[in-house]
Amino acid sequence: MSAAVSRRVTVVTAVHGPSARFLPDAHASLRGQRLPDGWEWEWLIQEDGGTDTVRPYVPDDERVTFRQGRPGGPGVARTIALAHARGTYVKVLDADDRLTAGALARDLAVLEADRTLGWTTSRVLDLLPDGSTAGFPGDPDEGPLERGTVLDRWKRDGFRAPVHPATLCVRRDLLTALGGWMALPASEDTGLLLALSAVSRGWFSAETGLLYRKWEGQATGQAAHVDPAERTARMAVAEARARALAEFGWTYPAGP
Repeated sequence: MSAAVSRRVTVVTAVHGPSARFLPDAHASLRGQRLPDGWEWEWLIQEDGGTDTVRPYVPDDERVTFRQGRPGGPGVARTIALAHARGTYVKVLDADDRLTAGALARDLAVLEADRTLGWTTSRVLDLLPDGSTAGFPGDPDEGPLERGTVLDRWKRDGFRAPVHPATLCVRRDLLTALGGWMALPASEDTGLLLALSAVSRGWFSAETGLLYRKWEGQATGQAAHVDPAERTARMAVAEARARALAEFGWTYPAGP
């Protein structure tokens, strides 16, 4: 890091073999980000496993670090990557997704301006196989998301979060205080989002921050992801964690 750079945002990506081919696109979207003076990004790519199929797609960039580990799902991969995070903030970027121009700068502007905000999210567009994009209704208005509002709406809307966890940018100390991502086979990012909502104010940006790729191999498109018994269990434990945090009264930032 040069003397002129004093702050960093850590981008964390979990990857497995089928999604590795999209890493160059994710990298291109990172290279296109323009950060405020004095800021830089680092990219931690963590393979969920130890195969030979991911490394060939890892970009040759000094800002990129690639590691492997025991398979345990994307939440485990992201959480173990936190051991090497040096940024003040942690930004999620799934291997098959792409950031839009200005996404990181918008996240930083919000979090740097208001210490009472613990995290940010943004509007998402689906990136379809033919290259076109599609949005969907129901986004909240741009602005702060008060404590508990994401959790309450998630429950009211049949376990559908009003903001997308794949767009999350969060203060690293808050993320580590909550233990990182949940130890679930899926919905680990939603579980983290609900916990964040239970203890801290967030922000929603109405400007599109992420292109969410739709493709045949994505984990959320597989039959196991919608198995009723597992889904019910995932939702139950994610909600229980968030409710308990809210009831305990621990908040970010801490009160006097």
